[in-house]
Amino acid sequence: QVDLVESGGGLVQSGGSLRLSCSASGRAFNKDPMGWFRQAPGKDRVLVAAIDWSGDTTFYSDSVQGRFTISRDNAKNTLSLQMDSLAAEDAAEYYCNTVLIWGKCATLWPWGRGTQVTVSS
Repeated sequence: QVDLVESGGGLVQSGGSLRLSCSASGRAFNKDPMGWFRQAPGKDRVLVAAIDWSGDTTFYSDSVQGRFTISRDNAKNTLSLQMDSLAAEDAAEYYCNTVLIWGKCATLWPWGRGTQVTVSS
């Protein structure tokens, strides 16, 4: 059983920054590709960023390319998402999970509770 815990969300003004963190218990994910997903109210959950097990290869959706940076610390079993130049359309619940199919919203583990990001204009 893998328990994922996301943190770091909050209320931020448009143009501001937030850094999200994800930790896992029950399993080390140092050999797994990982990703950040988000779900806005009334919309499907989508993958916004992914990173391979080594950290050498990353993926970003078009909507966040150039503004978000995904990183990982395998020694600490943590995953991070630096979000800059936040805009209203970034407001959503953010989740981390392993990436079963690269670039796609396909995962393997149970979802955590997520962390809410709210962007004010």
